[in-house]
This record gives sequence, structure tokens and C-alpha cells, in this order.
Amino acid sequence: MSAYVLQQLINGLVLGSMYALVAVGFSMIYSIVRLINFAHGDVAMIGAFSTFLVFAAAGLPLWVIVPATLAVGAAVAAIIEFLVFRPQRQAPQVNGFITSLGVSILIQNVGILLLSAQPRSVRLPGLLRTNHDFFGARVTTLDILIVAATLISLLVLTLFVKRTRLGIAMRATSENVSAAQLMGIPVNRVITAAFAVGGALAGLAGLMWGGRYGQIDPLMGFVPGLKAFVAAVIGGVGSLAGAALGGYLLGMAEIMIVGMLPSEYGSYRDAFVFGLLILVLLVMPNGLLGKPAEERA
Repeated sequence: MSAYVLQQLINGLVLGSMYALVAVGFSMIYSIVRLINFAHGDVAMIGAFSTFLVFAAAGLPLWVIVPATLAVGAAVAAIIEFLVFRPQRQAPQVNGFITSLGVSILIQNVGILLLSAQPRSVRLPGLLRTNHDFFGARVTTLDILIVAATLISLLVLTLFVKRTRLGIAMRATSENVSAAQLMGIPVNRVITAAFAVGGALAGLAGLMWGGRYGQIDPLMGFVPGLKAFVAAVIGGVGSLAGAALGGYLLGMAEIMIVGMLPSEYGSYRDAFVFGLLILVLLVMPNGLLGKPAEERA
């Protein structure tokens, strides 16, 4: 394997890790309330700004910044659920879809009003920018941390969903909300917790995205959030494992397709992403690991 191909694989793995974090949040929310929350990517933007404009500017160490960013993402997502989506819980699904787009646009425009649309540079500590040679490919300490943090987060999430009472309640609610209510499960609390967990992961992804690409702006969350949604659909919306798998596959495909094609095709990377979505859904309408709707009822 040439060093160039290895470098592209590493880049795809890093990008896929960030997509996977956001995609898992999409799937977690959808599996419980059947809502496609397009404001989810903007929670990642808020997480990035809170990290680099507040916590990092205050000179806090990394072991404080990461939990603080998780808390901000969780709080923002829980507030959005409580104020916007909970009052519409009994409304048709299309209402939630339109509302999520409205919330996304609102967050972006408030961000532009308060912070301006001008991208802001992100300066990382020199230790995180250290380059390492991996069989001829370049890997930074931050790249290693992104992949490791994503895998640890997904492992912790899996244990949380399978081993804790709240996680089991989430699984029960995702199967049948009415039955969960009859069994005494506090559905409102469970749904808020699902939004909070997804928001925490999105906030962490925003921190990673800003650090990896060196700049942040109020519109930075929309396109990655949309691609994370594509990853969730490819993996199977409602399946956490499928969302993670879809994130890694999408990240790899996006980098490898652009990296292996002539440079003039690089600007069409988004077209390849959505073309891949169409191709997967034509062959597997429920995604790679998704289940038919009647099996989840």
C-alpha cells in the first residue's frame, strides 16, 4: 500500500469518526420520537464555539474543556427538545421535520448576528499538532485522539443503552411509546435524556471538527450535520450501530473518492456523497442495519 493511499484511509477514518458521533445522535432521537432533527448539526456548532471562545479562551486544561463541551451540547439539545419539540409531540411528523429546519436556520442566523459570519481561526496547543510518521503517512496527535475518543464514546454509549435503567427505558420507549407509558416509564424524561446524549456527542464532534480543520463559523454545522444524517440513513435510521457504521463508511468513501479522482472533481464531493445515499437506498431501502418499520412498531 502506497503512503498516499494510507494517508487517504487515515483521513477517511478521522472524518468518519466525526460523522459517526453526529449520526448516532440522529439515530438515537429518531428511534424514540421518529423525528429527523436537522438542528442537530447546529448543536455541534454551538459546542465548537463554546469550546474555543469560552473554555479554551479561559485557559482551561483539556480534561476540563471536553466535559464542559459535552455538558453544553447536552444542555442545548435538551432545551430545544423541551421548548420546541415537546409541545408538538402529538402533531403530524411533518411538523417536527419543518420545525427542525426552522430551528436550524434560527440558530445559524442568531449565530451570525452575535458572532458574524466571518470564520474564526482555532489555535490548538502544539502538542496536539505534533506529526507522527505512520508507514510514510502523516498522523497528528489530534487525529489519534479523535479516533480514540469516538471509539470510547461509542463503547460507553453502547454500555449505557444496554446496561443502565435509563438506557433500557430508552430502548423500551423506542419500541413502543404507549406501551412504555403503561409500564410506568417516564417517557418525557427518557426523550429529554436521548436529546441530551445526542447533543453531548454532537458537541464533542464540533470540538473535534473545529480543532481538525482550524476554523469555526456559525454555518459550520449544517453541511456536516446533513452528511451525518446521510450516514445514519445509509446505516439504517434508528440503529445506533448502523449510524456508526454509516459514518465511517461515508467518511472513507468521501475521502477516497475525492482522493483517487483527478483534482478537478474535488468540488463535487457532496454530489458523490448523496449519490452514494441514493445507490444504497435503491439496493437496501432500510439501510445496512435498519429494520422495516413494522418490526419496530
